[in-house]
Amino acid sequence: MGSQAILGSYPSPPGSMLQSLKADIYPLRDPGAADLIDGALGDGSQFHRTFGYYAHGVGPETARAPAGWQERLVKREIAPRVGGGEPAIAWCLEPHDLVLAKCVAARQRDWAYAREALNANLVDLQTLLARAAALPVSEQIQARIKENLRAIGRELA
Repeated sequence: MGSQAILGSYPSPPGSMLQSLKADIYPLRDPGAADLIDGALGDGSQFHRTFGYYAHGVGPETARAPAGWQERLVKREIAPRVGGGEPAIAWCLEPHDLVLAKCVAARQRDWAYAREALNANLVDLQTLLARAAALPVSEQIQARIKENLRAIGRELA
């Protein structure tokens, strides 16, 4: 659900989009398992200490993405480890929905993320502007997001 969801659509995005030490994970089939994810793979866990990054279990309310985001999820199949069983399936936010969810958070790093996604042509400005009207925020915040995206578009043009 978070910034690393870009890997579902683009296996090699710009490095600046991969700076996070955490992956937000929503267990689609068992939302209650979010707590288990935090316990086993979360901040400060043995996994975190071993690998230097961690997972954060989240629920569907975490995605402040445009209406319909669930229907646009991108399926990513992850091959099993050598000698392992079934491949894992990850459902990642579609890039436009991901960028808009970051814009709702509106932190400086979120706007930098949006700028980088636009600059690398991973998302289309017109699609972002159209979907912004379906964000679960006030019209005032939608208007601010659209204006900021237009400003980034002008800057990159």
